[in-house]
Amino acid sequence: MPVMSLPIPSRLQLRLVVGTDDEGKEIYRLRTFGNVKPDASHEDLMEIANGIGGLQEHPVERVRRIDQADLVDMS
Repeated sequence: MPVMSLPIPSRLQLRLVVGTDDEGKEIYRLRTFGNVKPDASHEDLMEIANGIGGLQEHPVERVRRIDQADLVDMS
């Protein structure tokens, strides 16, 4: 059974360190940005993440790209 993968818009996610808990463990918050073009380069997304991260009150701990695709049965 042939299956085709159709990319759908990706998401860019920033994980921010917003503080620490009573035990000294870091507390995180996620900021997710949708409708990222699937063909955007990793370098371009990192540049955008760095720009957005510079506008945040808290430091960015991680940048994540979330790619998705629809699978279509071609039979």
